[in-house]
Amino acid sequence: MDTTPPLSAPILLDGATGTELHKLGMPHGVCTEQWVLEHPDALLELQRAYVDAGSQVLIAPTFGANRVTLARYGLSGQVSVYNRRLAALTRKAAGGKARVAGDLAPTGKSIVPFGDASFEELVDIYTEQAAALEAAGVDLFLLETTMTMAEARAAVLACKSVSAKPVWVTFTCDENGRTPSGTDVLAALIVMQGMGVDAFGLNCCAGPAEMLEQLRRLTPYASVPLIAKPNAGLPQVMEGKAVYRCTPEELASYAAPFAEAGVRMFGGCCGTTPEHIAALGDAVAAVDFSAFAPPERDPDVIPCASEKEARFITPDVDVGETIECSPDLMEDILAAEEEAPQGALKIAILEEDDLDIFAENQYVVKDALCLWSDVPELLEKALRLYQGRAFWDGTGDLDDAFLEEMSHKYGLVLL
Repeated sequence: MDTTPPLSAPILLDGATGTELHKLGMPHGVCTEQWVLEHPDALLELQRAYVDAGSQVLIAPTFGANRVTLARYGLSGQVSVYNRRLAALTRKAAGGKARVAGDLAPTGKSIVPFGDASFEELVDIYTEQAAALEAAGVDLFLLETTMTMAEARAAVLACKSVSAKPVWVTFTCDENGRTPSGTDVLAALIVMQGMGVDAFGLNCCAGPAEMLEQLRRLTPYASVPLIAKPNAGLPQVMEGKAVYRCTPEELASYAAPFAEAGVRMFGGCCGTTPEHIAALGDAVAAVDFSAFAPPERDPDVIPCASEKEARFITPDVDVGETIECSPDLMEDILAAEEEAPQGALKIAILEEDDLDIFAENQYVVKDALCLWSDVPELLEKALRLYQGRAFWDGTGDLDDAFLEEMSHKYGLVLL
């Protein structure tokens, strides 16, 4: 029988894995997952220290246990075995006192036109790992250090296709709230919570001060709990080693400001230690969460997003003239956005060939996008390809149950 305590907010996560394993002897440049399996006592020592510090969730060291990353180390075909063994190690470290999160991370592959991968290839890669983690018995999935909307969407779809367990997502960004691929994390929040993730937040980035500024931008629009896993500041190289300056006491001082911003899952990333987590846990325990009222939301402000930008519409939004897919789609989109009366446009998908045209040109879309088709299969394929959160303007004769399914799966906003 499972005797692990149930999770309820606030939740204390663990801290850094990689930087702590380096202290325990892991060389730089090796495959972390392989090294851990060859040196299991190092992981057990670290994760037990996090449990002793109060962590309620341990993140299994499966960050790179997808087939793309493992293949770089000559470990093709090891996805199932590695995820099972690594999750089992973390379960052993938890000792019935903490939950285990299966960790999924960037593959480094980009989809067309930025790389040579297709979106369905990403979904397949993540489905393989998610299925392995589900079989390993993890309690939840954490997609972390996410940098692109495509990988985040692919991983969410993958996890939800193999499990009903919670899915948490954290992106990493710079001081302006942009990921390395240029996506605004506010747009990422809108897309992810539209797809039904159970929590959203930020990890890595820089220190807690920089992260707090970006979390405050998310607060007014977050309908799910937020996650904060900052680094212990930016590292400084001293005598050939990375030194993190943020002390446990400094990190703990951000517990109340994080909580006020909507954070309910607290942890640490690079440079944080069990001492950081213990101090953070004490500070979180002292926070009066009942003092923070949820932000008031205007029901007439509806969040949508392109792949990089957050956009907001109203129920009576004017989409202008419908754009049909053609070889001139990019020019048509740019012209429509210049004239769009309310920052929204409408693209019709009328036949199968339109999907390729739309997929290749969707990245010039900056405004809120109404995707439309009178063929259910075409609309779903377009929604799957679109790396944002689209809306449906209420026209046409598609079945309500189908539209509700599209809303649940892809975040389609129904007006």
